[in-house]
Amino acid sequence: MSEVRSRHFRGTVIAAEAGTRLDQWLTVHLPELSRTRIRKAIDQGMATVDGRAAKAAHRLRAGEAVAAEIPPLPPEEMAAEPIPLRIVFEDEHVLVVDKDAGMVTHPGAGQPTGTLAAAALAHVPSMAGVGGPRRPGIVHRLDKGTSGLIVLAKTQRAYDALTAQLARRSVTRRYLCLVHGVPRESAGVIDQPIGRDPRSRVRMAVLPAGKGKRAVTRFRVLERFAGAAFVECRLETGRTHQIRVHLASVGHPLIGDETYAGRARGRHADSDLKALVSGLGGVALHAAGLAFVHPATGEPCEFSSPLPYRIERVLCHLRNHSG
Repeated sequence: MSEVRSRHFRGTVIAAEAGTRLDQWLTVHLPELSRTRIRKAIDQGMATVDGRAAKAAHRLRAGEAVAAEIPPLPPEEMAAEPIPLRIVFEDEHVLVVDKDAGMVTHPGAGQPTGTLAAAALAHVPSMAGVGGPRRPGIVHRLDKGTSGLIVLAKTQRAYDALTAQLARRSVTRRYLCLVHGVPRESAGVIDQPIGRDPRSRVRMAVLPAGKGKRAVTRFRVLERFAGAAFVECRLETGRTHQIRVHLASVGHPLIGDETYAGRARGRHADSDLKALVSGLGGVALHAAGLAFVHPATGEPCEFSSPLPYRIERVLCHLRNHSG
């Protein structure tokens, strides 16, 4: 049975414990909890030493007062939610959905309900447990602010086959986006490792060679405007925020991306464009194409999704106001 309340702990460091790391000290005093769970709580600022948030590597001194709050584990099973889905294709093995911007793919920090996974579970109850109890059927993901095509597995066999295709990079994922600025090259490849931004736990970043995971994005400029461009991207890897981070790293962050756009957020030249961007309901990024080999029949499957109105109207404005 899952916990429903946070664990609270208070203690004082004795002389024999002086010099011990905070995470090690808490692991000794809370033996029923894993070190990983304790470390996560510390990283989230939920452990203090003499009233101040401390890092896991903090070396304790005798007499210091330690307090910690350890959040409860998420429930093992996820509740199904009857949320409407825009289904593009479905058979007894797979489910292809055109996700709206604003919907989270699976439960996570700050978003326990209203997810695509919960909606899919209500639509296909037998999907429970496929790939994991908290992410039933989820083979890959789309960011909350990204719309478009995503495939879910309805059986474990389909899940294993599709994840293997992703690992082999044989799944084709095509995205359309609007970016700040106009790339000099009409096409190119960004091959830069991506990992957690050392300055922010909610952001990803391009990291130096030898750090992070390899990430490869191919891009092609479809149209150029005054201060913006319409771009197609194809993923060879599937890192968190990959397109957003890669394009921002070369000076062309996505329009509507408050996390990675930085100063570019204020570049919109007119009030009408600003209003359209504020109404995007996410970032100007849409998963427009998806192709894979059917996990049961071996037949090629290819799907497309038209650019949604939320992005189309920004694109039309750019077309009409570029000299």
